[in-house]
Amino acid sequence: MGTTAAPRKGKPFDRSIVEGPILGAVWKIAWPTVLQNVIGGLQGIVDHAMVGHYVGFTGNAAVGVSFQIFLVVIVFVMSIYTGMGVLVARFAGADDPDAVNRTVYQAFLASVALSILVLAPVGWFLSPKLLALVNATAEVQAEALPYLRTMFLGGFGMMLFFMLGGALRAAGDAQTGLRLGIAMTVLNVTLNVIFIRGLGPIPAFGVMGAALGTVISGVLVSGYAITRLLSGHLVIHWPRGMDKRWDWTIIRQLFRFGLPAGLQGIAMNVGGVFLLRFIGSLEHSAEAQAAYAVGYSELFSFITWTSVGLMGAAAAVAGQNLGAGKPERTEHAVRIASRLGLGIAVTIGLLFLTIPSVLLGLFGMTEPIVLGLGTELLRWLSLSGLFITVALTYTGGLTGTGDTKGPLYISLVSQLVIPLGMLTVLQLTRPLVASDVWLAILLGHMMRATLSVRRFKAGKWREIKVERSAAPA
Repeated sequence: MGTTAAPRKGKPFDRSIVEGPILGAVWKIAWPTVLQNVIGGLQGIVDHAMVGHYVGFTGNAAVGVSFQIFLVVIVFVMSIYTGMGVLVARFAGADDPDAVNRTVYQAFLASVALSILVLAPVGWFLSPKLLALVNATAEVQAEALPYLRTMFLGGFGMMLFFMLGGALRAAGDAQTGLRLGIAMTVLNVTLNVIFIRGLGPIPAFGVMGAALGTVISGVLVSGYAITRLLSGHLVIHWPRGMDKRWDWTIIRQLFRFGLPAGLQGIAMNVGGVFLLRFIGSLEHSAEAQAAYAVGYSELFSFITWTSVGLMGAAAAVAGQNLGAGKPERTEHAVRIASRLGLGIAVTIGLLFLTIPSVLLGLFGMTEPIVLGLGTELLRWLSLSGLFITVALTYTGGLTGTGDTKGPLYISLVSQLVIPLGMLTVLQLTRPLVASDVWLAILLGHMMRATLSVRRFKAGKWREIKVERSAAPA
């Protein structure tokens, strides 16, 4: 007598990612991810634009400095999402839904524990010292401290949003993450209008209002996403009868693959913090920090966020095809993602060269010194964008296949040793000028692209294995 297979929980995986045309597979994941990142990047742009108009360039510097510090701390907690993405893509490529569901649930448990025990208390108590570390002026620190503490206490919702979006993308569903991202951006912009400038009985919170908008929108959208996941309408599903205990086989692999990515992120953001310290030593430090916050953190994000989207697409498609036993499709997918990124970087770089004053003017940056520094920075970034997009897409290929140690080593060299070493040597010989910092950024991106391509072409990722959990589904 034959047996009947248990009904599948949740929507089926999209098998065209491992069986259909490779360009279509990359594009299917890439366009929603890129669009989501661009729309998500608008949150920061709205923050800076409104803060610049209602508070001034001191507020821009406060938001830029605070968010850079926030990233350094949360990147460790979020590193488990990289490990989650590696496992989810492999299991989805092998068409194993139970393993996918358990992996995402274990990442959720780890997020809750790390956020409560690490992120909130460490962030609250260290915020003043971290702001002093980057040479922020007293005026900038006064605006930045409440923003930074609010983000540390309430950033859990935003982290869950990244977790769920990354899990769905690795499983082949990037469009749900796009819809959630649009909802979060619209809600964030609405709340920013209310909290930054004030509305009716609600007072104007200024810089802190930008943090309140980000925190509240993250909590609301993540809560809705989890209810959808529990309902069984998504490709990932947590059924009622699923084992809710800690699964240490999965947890170990989350940190095995994720911790190097976390250390990489910390290295990159520590490099960014020390870069801010060098900028803080310039003659017009507050103006230079404002130019950096808007030019690099916001306008350049149109290149980096689209490239990060392509990195996510490359990771998902590469990991799924390796899980399906098709490494040749993995190589092809990464090359295609890199070419798409170069096309975007060239287009945006031309805007940096032709209309810099218009772009900077959107953030209220019309004061002559700030405008001059911002225009100079955008010229350097128009070239730097070509290298960072190649670096990020090939990093996606490495990370998606489980080679997270390679990008760590590459980041240590390209984001710390080269730019910070160069600036340290120059500072010992003469006073730094802004162009020294902008050149250091470019050289770091060039080295990162070169090393990432070489590491991927070496092909060590082909031999990386993952373990399936022995726990019941």
